[in-house]
Amino acid sequence: MESHRANFACHTVTFMFDNLSERLLKVVKNLRGQGRLTETNIQDALRDVRMALLEADVALAVVKTFINQVRERAIGQEVMLSLSPGQVLIKIVHEELVKLMGEANEELNLKAQPPAVVLMAGLQGSGKTTSVAKLARWLKERQRRKVMVVSCDVYRPAAIQQLQTLAGEVGAEFFPSDPAQAPLAIATAALEQARRQFMDVLLIDTAGRLHVDDAMMAEIKELQAALEPVETLFVVDSMTGQDAANTAHAFNEALPLTGVILTKTDGDARGGAALSIRAITGKPIKFLGVGEKTAALEPFHPERVASRILGMGDVLSLVEELEQKVDREKAQKLAEKVVKGKGFDLEDFREQLEQMLNMGGLSSLLEKLPGMGELPQAMKDQANDKQVKRLVAIINSMTPKERKFPHTINGSRKRRIATGSGTQVQEVNRLLKQFTQAQKMMKKGGFAKLMQGLQGRLPGGLGGLGGLGGGLPPMQ
Repeated sequence: MESHRANFACHTVTFMFDNLSERLLKVVKNLRGQGRLTETNIQDALRDVRMALLEADVALAVVKTFINQVRERAIGQEVMLSLSPGQVLIKIVHEELVKLMGEANEELNLKAQPPAVVLMAGLQGSGKTTSVAKLARWLKERQRRKVMVVSCDVYRPAAIQQLQTLAGEVGAEFFPSDPAQAPLAIATAALEQARRQFMDVLLIDTAGRLHVDDAMMAEIKELQAALEPVETLFVVDSMTGQDAANTAHAFNEALPLTGVILTKTDGDARGGAALSIRAITGKPIKFLGVGEKTAALEPFHPERVASRILGMGDVLSLVEELEQKVDREKAQKLAEKVVKGKGFDLEDFREQLEQMLNMGGLSSLLEKLPGMGELPQAMKDQANDKQVKRLVAIINSMTPKERKFPHTINGSRKRRIATGSGTQVQEVNRLLKQFTQAQKMMKKGGFAKLMQGLQGRLPGGLGGLGGLGGGLPPMQ
């Protein structure tokens, strides 16, 4: 996943299902000491699962259906004879979560005569304009598509300017529009221009609504009918919980929606919207917005999300992030340098830390590793990007010679480095200690070794990433 997640400055990343994950892991832990699943312990466990889902703000009707399906499977003869009730229940819950969220990732349907038109709808403040830019960037970088964006929000001139700025940032073609024009005239002109410029995709940003407003709904219906978009995506704020699912349902009644983009998931620890939307609307969540920056968009994979909820990690997304974001050339040079015995210095260490931040930070990496959900909260709190950035600042305050020969850093040099980076001498000492541990990890294969243990092997060309693990500051 860009996750990247690209925008986790100075705080621990909130996984969308942190609270639910914690509660479900406790349910499993309680079953571990019991020999078999009985009707009694199934009822107790399901009561806890039900409460966990309700606290996560999952719609009541969805919770009832989910619990009934899990109960029906859990009291089956095969399960009752199992010797590991916790494992069996977690398997059932995992499979039912995947089913609830839509089985598999549903990709954008762009199989149309270019340009494929994608209409974006949503309430005001849901992050719609930013999502247009994020999707444009994703289509350019991941699918190598030529993308044009246009704003039909004639009620907010600032929205048109915002999209123009974001289009410049992501390298998408921007079609200018004016508040004096009619939305349909803007969209039609944009489509003609997109055809002339041989664009692959035209993304249309529509006016936001404070609620399901009849006049504005009529306007977007007119756009829908005239443009016949291949995708009509509803953008909704995940932090509104059940309301997100209900609003998506209301829009789905009025428009032929093809999917949902769930935004602001990095600030939502409950996840009720993600678990309710598919069941209530019948429409798939296609993307998650996981931060404010334009790179912070992830395809929604129900099976991977379910694994993360249940503490199984998400190694596939982690490997995909490595494929997308790690600079292979630099990684290869570093691997060759270490193999030749030239050592791993503080310049290399800084580069590894910066690559980790580029992948969404330490928290984003850790949450995708199996078993991390069971780490004590104190340890999780230490895994934040503020700490990583302080390490980078300390290294930046060193001279090139000090970075190359860390053993030359004596007491007076440490004081100078601490002053220059706005830190304490103790922090400089801690960095040097962590660097020494990173050197040892490099010699043993570091992150590549870890990934090989998890995945069996790294996909094409990633075997030289041994140093990335060296950049993970140990949690003490």
